[in-house]
Amino acid sequence: MFGLVVRFTCKDEESAAAFDRLVETTIEKIRDGEPGTLVYAAHRVDGQPLQRIFYELYRDRSAFDAHEEQEHTRRFLAARDELLASVEVDWLNLQAGKGTTG
Repeated sequence: MFGLVVRFTCKDEESAAAFDRLVETTIEKIRDGEPGTLVYAAHRVDGQPLQRIFYELYRDRSAFDAHEEQEHTRRFLAARDELLASVEVDWLNLQAGKGTTG
């Protein structure tokens, strides 16, 4: 399995609301059309109204690459930059877990 955690910090409350709308429409497409995407969860951070954290888990690296090539993903990546102050990515290698085959 292949995964990542991404911390997004929005510029302001208006940007955060627009980012949330963008995420909502993108996740609908991921849910419906990406069988290799096992988990794609967007979280708000308690006490940090401008931060969002994504947890993404893919069947393997090729499933992640397929995700990145999707039109909805490219649209998300292009639209998000004007809404964000920063993006931090941590790449993950599954060691062990519940609900996983690792």
